[in-house]
Order: sequence, then structure tokens, then C-alpha cells
Amino acid sequence: MTIRQALAAALLLTFAGQAQALRCGSNLVDVGDADHQVLRRCGEPYWIDRYVDVETIGPRRRPLEREVAVEAWYYNFGPRRFISRLVFRDGRLVADETLGYGVGAIGGRCEPNRDYAGLSAGELYAYCGEPTLRRRNAVTDIDRPARGLEIRHERRDETWIYDFGSDRFLRALRIVEGRVSGSETLPR
Repeated sequence: MTIRQALAAALLLTFAGQAQALRCGSNLVDVGDADHQVLRRCGEPYWIDRYVDVETIGPRRRPLEREVAVEAWYYNFGPRRFISRLVFRDGRLVADETLGYGVGAIGGRCEPNRDYAGLSAGELYAYCGEPTLRRRNAVTDIDRPARGLEIRHERRDETWIYDFGSDRFLRALRIVEGRVSGSETLPR
């Protein structure tokens, strides 16, 4: 490889890395950044989904379990840009995901009869705002990777209820592991 080719490759890698980073105004954030750095560069997110995950480490016979604080931060950059979801594990950015188009105002794009299945909880929050009621559903998954070994995982499962006015039914949306999995109409 010639020096010219090496420089061209280095330049491409530099710009490729920047293409993956999230731009907040003139600031960039990327995987590996600390939460306080992202907060300083991007400001407050419009919504944060906080939960605890359990990591299983070690051999199958004697695994260790460790709780990990996870936060998904959602940023709305307006109706002409996409919503961004930043995932932090123990205060470090581990993933960034581009979602659907943003909104002009949080809660200003809610459609009572729309099928929201598959959307992230943060997108639903952007479109419909704070639900009238949030209820946690206690669901435990049990994994048995080997005889005599049982690993329990509390599934993130919620029901969000929206009230669209006295002349309409209530709408209950089920959120499983941070995504809308279904909905139903409820009587008043």
C-alpha cells in the first residue's frame, strides 16, 4: 500500500466514524462517551426510560449475576429530523438508534385510532405525551441453561392508558421491553 492509499484509507475511516456519531448542534457524541458528556453536549432528553438489567457472568455451573443500570435517552430534534435513542449501561453510551420523525411538540401528534405496534416507548411518548396511567405488569422469565441452574429475568412489561376525552373510549397500549406490542380499547 502506498502512502497516498494509506492516507486515503485513514481519511475515510475518520469520516466513517463521524458519520456514525450523533450530532447535537455543533457537538458530536459517540459510543463510549459518558452520560455527563452527552448531557453537556446535547442537553436534557425529552424522556428517559430507566431500568435494571441483570448480566450473567462466568461458567454455567456457578455463574455470577450483576445488576446493570440501563437508561435509554430520547432526543427530539423536530418534525424534519429523526428521533434519537441513546442507550447507556452503567453511565456509558453503548448504542445509538435512529427512530421515526420527531414532532413539533411532545404529545402533539397522537392519533387515537392509530396502530402504534412496534414503536419504541420513547416514540409513543413523543407522539402522545405522558399517559394518564402507567401500570407495571409483573412478569418473570425463567431460563434453565443447565440441570439445577435457574436464571430469573424480570421482563419490562407495562400498560400505558391514554384518555382522549369524555366522548371516546380509553386506549391501553402494552409496552414490552421498551416497544409497543399491542393495544386495546377500554370502556370508560
